[in-house]
This record gives sequence, C-alpha cells and structure tokens, in this order.
Amino acid sequence: MTDQRAVVIDPSGRDIHGEAARIRDRGPVTLVELPDGVRAWAVSSPHLLKRLLTDSRVSKDPRRHWPIWINGGISPEWPLLTWVAVQNMFTAYGADHKRLRRLVSSAFTARRTAALQPRVEEITKQLLDGLEEAGRRSATVDLREEFCYPLPIRVISELLGLPEEKGDELRAIVDSVFHTSASPEEVTETYARMYAVLGELVATKRKMPGDDLTTALIHARDEEGDTRLGEQELLDTLILMISAGHETTVNLIDNAIHALLTHPRQLEHVREGRASWEDVVEETLRVQAPIASLPLRYAVEDLELGAMGGPEGMVIAQGEAILAAYAAAGRDPGKYGADAAVFDVTRLDKEHLAFGYGVHFCLGAPLGRLEATTALPALFTRFPSLRLAAPEGELTPVDSFISNGHRSLPVRLG
Repeated sequence: MTDQRAVVIDPSGRDIHGEAARIRDRGPVTLVELPDGVRAWAVSSPHLLKRLLTDSRVSKDPRRHWPIWINGGISPEWPLLTWVAVQNMFTAYGADHKRLRRLVSSAFTARRTAALQPRVEEITKQLLDGLEEAGRRSATVDLREEFCYPLPIRVISELLGLPEEKGDELRAIVDSVFHTSASPEEVTETYARMYAVLGELVATKRKMPGDDLTTALIHARDEEGDTRLGEQELLDTLILMISAGHETTVNLIDNAIHALLTHPRQLEHVREGRASWEDVVEETLRVQAPIASLPLRYAVEDLELGAMGGPEGMVIAQGEAILAAYAAAGRDPGKYGADAAVFDVTRLDKEHLAFGYGVHFCLGAPLGRLEATTALPALFTRFPSLRLAAPEGELTPVDSFISNGHRSLPVRLG
C-alpha cells in the first residue's frame, strides 16, 4: 500500500465526528489504520463515494479480492471479523451478489414490510404506555433502553419468527458485533453464540414453518435449485437481516430524539407544519449517520481516482481495502455548505448515503424509515414536554467506530 501517514481510527468511537472531520481535512480519500494495524482508504467525498459504490471494479468479497485475507493475514480474533468473514449479499460480488440479493428480496418484500405498519404502531403504543408507567416510578427514563432499542428488536424478531424470549440474547450478540474494540475472547465467544442461536432458529423453523422471513429464506435454501442459498449463506443472511434491521434503526431513533431535544427550534418547525417527520428522519440520517464507517470494499483492479472525479494522480491499487466513511460524507461542506454539520430539518438538500448506494443499497431502508416515522411523532405527541435529563457533555457514545449512537439517552418525560 502507498507509503502515506495514516489516520489511526479510534476503535472505541469516542469522537466520531471529530475523527470524520480529520479524515475530510486530509482530502476526499485518505489512508486510515483500523484495529490490528489493518489499513484502508477512507472515502469521505459524497461524489467519489457514490462513484466507488457503483463501480464494478470495487468488490465486497475478501475471499476473491483482498490479498491480506486470502493469504491468512487476518486473525480470527480481529474485532471486525464478522464484517468480513460472513458469506451473504453484504460480502458478495458480481453474479453471487445478484443471486443472493434476488433470493433475499423475494423474501423481504415491500408487501411484507408494508404489512408491518399496524404492528409497528401497536408495539410503539405498548412501549409508550410502559414509558408512562416508568415515569411515575422515576424522575428520569433511559429512552434508548426503554424505547429506541425494544421497538426495532421486537419488529425484526417477529419478522424472523424468533421467539420473544430470545430477544435479549439476540440484542447482546448484535451489540458485540458492533463492539469494534472488543477483546479477542469476546470476538470468539460472540461468533460461536451467534451461530448457535441462528442454527437453533433454522432447525426450529424447518420443523415448524411459519409466515416469517426465516421460513421464506429456508425455502430459498432448500427449494430454489441451482440458485438456492447455501447453508452458510442462509445463516449469514440471517445475521445481516438482524444487524441491519436492528442496530441502525436504534441509532436512527436515538439520534433523531437527541437532535430534536437539543435543537428545540427544529422541533417547532415540525409542530408548526414547516417540516415533516420524514424531514426529521432524512436530516438525522444525513447529519448523524447510524453507521459512521462501513468496512470493507476492495479494489478489483487499480482505480485511477482522477477519472472518477477524485484527486488527479491518486490510485487505489488492486487489492487495497476501502472504508465507506458515511459520517464524514454526510457533513461534507463541498456538498452541503458551510453549515453542513448543523441539524436543519428545513434544509433543501438532505440527500445522504446512510443506507448505502447502488447494488448494495440497504433492503431494510423502507422498514427503518417506517419505524422511525411511526415512533417519533407518537413519542413527542404523548410527551410534549420531553427533555434531556443530562448535560450534553455527559452523554457517552456507543463503543464502536461503526455504530453511531448513545449508550444511554436519559430524559424527563414531563
């Protein structure tokens, strides 16, 4: 890899946006160092990132296109192992990606998502009733724990047909997957627990099929002929559905609530009809991307960035890794102006890459938007005097440079 001073990524994610600003200051693409000294090119320019995300010369398959992985240079205890090792459409390339995405799309349909709206509304009401009861017992309530977390985990669990009693274990596994400063012991344990839980789910659904996504994916595994899912692909696709359908939406709702409570004028815009709840969601996704940085992609051949609107003379060499720096791209002054870091629901240009772009655009984006646009107005209608119960400086980010949210969100319900 090109000899260049790298920005060392803090695996604990203590200052997501400060680090993103340092990456942007180095230019539209710069070298970064991930845990265990693994290096990658972080792309922070929205324009260049879109070009790379849609370029057929950029792969997500380490087994074919990342020499470090192919040559055994990545430890099985690497904190980002799950993000690279899984075999599903997240890490697939070319024909394999088309096959897997088609199979998953056939199960994760728009009809299935739309049919969830009444259930999302029902779960939201149940959680709000629980918040009201909790508010009678205590002056403060942790909204991330009591509202932001349980809504997506219950929705995705029901979508997958996962028994309700497995919800806590599932949450703990997902938390650990996003824990990018995890110890080697935690990485190994999480990997084993993850496959044990999902293997049990698949075995149960083979015996007792249901009207759920797991059963639909098993059908794609067992009855689709030459294009069917492999057994490992089935399990890893469930991992993708759980992770993408859970943590990202938790962070979206968490960050939107926090943004509105710390920018009361923006909340007034919504309440007085100058902006919609959809505006809140899209502006939150832009300025507080739920996934701050997403590993990894790989150059299939040498990429001349100048020909893609990037820096002239700069090349990402064949086999080098690429990190999509979504948090940095969402606040790019070149696209959004000098106030790019400001949360403004009336902003005209709210275009963002928070759900990805191109062939790997998140299939769960409609569900995430549905959950957020249901939960937020319901919360602020039920508790119009809602306010933060801790100074801004005391809120702690989650322990991850991938996941962008708060460990807790204490509030007074009013």
